[in-house]
Amino acid sequence: MARLPVYLRSLVELTEARVATVSSERLAELAGVNAAKVRKDLSHLGSYGTRGVGYDVEYLLYQVSRQLGLTQDWPVVIVGVGNLGHALANYRGFSDRGFPVAALVDADARRVGERVAGIEVRHVDDLPDIVAEHGVAIGVVATPAGAAQDVVDRLVDAGVRSILNFAPALVTVPPDVQVRKVDLAVELQILSFYQQRRGSPPPARGRPSHELAGAGSLGET
Repeated sequence: MARLPVYLRSLVELTEARVATVSSERLAELAGVNAAKVRKDLSHLGSYGTRGVGYDVEYLLYQVSRQLGLTQDWPVVIVGVGNLGHALANYRGFSDRGFPVAALVDADARRVGERVAGIEVRHVDDLPDIVAEHGVAIGVVATPAGAAQDVVDRLVDAGVRSILNFAPALVTVPPDVQVRKVDLAVELQILSFYQQRRGSPPPARGRPSHELAGAGSLGET
């Protein structure tokens, strides 16, 4: 399942380039895996391609989209309208891929009524009504770490069962709720590790080592 979104992205690129058919070797190259793995993964979808021709790109795109549940839209609510929340709200890729941003909410009364990407910011206390009004399927948490658990609890209480957490904090949820965590600082630190292994690191910034150890928090998002 984890590779299907990668195949989807590659197939979208092929469709935009007006490519009608694709071999498993070419799709593997685009997806960064080997051809045997591509053929095995796609066989689970009931798609085996045609020897000497390859896979029909349009049909395969439909199959992968259907498997990922993308043949319908899944409305999203973004909680936290700081810098990160603004950026996410203005990202058109969500709507293009079946995840329209239905609502924006924030706990700061000064932000309520503000319009971001054409959407009026509402108060977090309105979450139950918002989820019911828009049929929200996914909640995106873009708050500081200290507010993340409370926001997740509010989303769960409102009926949201899928959550994407950008806050630099671990949260707990009931067994029937799916949470995916995106910690940008951790990803950068992983890249820093590999960058350092390639050669001499850049000059130190003068920060004490004990501060670096706790640099995982993004702070105000």
